[in-house]
Amino acid sequence: MRAEAPATPRLTAIVPVSCDDAALEGLLAALRRLDGPPERLIVADGARSDATEALCRRFSAHWLPCAGGRGPQLGAGVARSREPGALAEVLWFLHADSRPDPRAAHAIRHAVARGAMGGYFRFRFDGARTRMKSFLERSIALRCRIGMVYGDQGIFVTRAAYEEGPGFAAEPLFEEVPLVRYLKRCGGFVALDVPITVDPRRWERDGYLRRTLHNRVLALGHLLGVPPPRLAQWYRATR
Repeated sequence: MRAEAPATPRLTAIVPVSCDDAALEGLLAALRRLDGPPERLIVADGARSDATEALCRRFSAHWLPCAGGRGPQLGAGVARSREPGALAEVLWFLHADSRPDPRAAHAIRHAVARGAMGGYFRFRFDGARTRMKSFLERSIALRCRIGMVYGDQGIFVTRAAYEEGPGFAAEPLFEEVPLVRYLKRCGGFVALDVPITVDPRRWERDGYLRRTLHNRVLALGHLLGVPPPRLAQWYRATR
């Protein structure tokens, strides 16, 4: 199954957004500063915003207006990445409020060149360090080793593995679960010891423990088969 990758795999970054231009601007700027940035950036815009289109044009990113919901947006981004002449060997999925480490793109290419099918980055909160942040970061690292990895950790996957797998669920939440489960079953899904920094604004707004507990309740609901639209309602009700 593991097709040989080129010495320097080409990389396409796909970012789902909806009216979050301030965060997106910071991410696009950070991506352009990477050591060996992605050859292509695709912004899947569920809000179809003129302001987002202008922002993408400024950063030479491809603006893709599409249906809302992270699952459909990511699926649309992957479909657009298949255009002739733009086919990259590796797909990298990022949330707009994340900030990759300057070494991130190099780390992905190095992992894929060594045979990885996919992987993710070490979760790290942005801002001043606190005991609570450190505790939650360690807890998330443990969860990733024994359980699920979510999209805010910059999941990447080779195109060959993506095309053979289930892809993303066309759902507003937990869209990455089928893909991550598939990659973990197959092996070659690696944890990179490089951080991806995540904006703590939602945790600060809700309270770190309350936000974490709410996320775990949603994950348990998903595991027990609660329909994703109902989970999305629960998610929105706490915002």
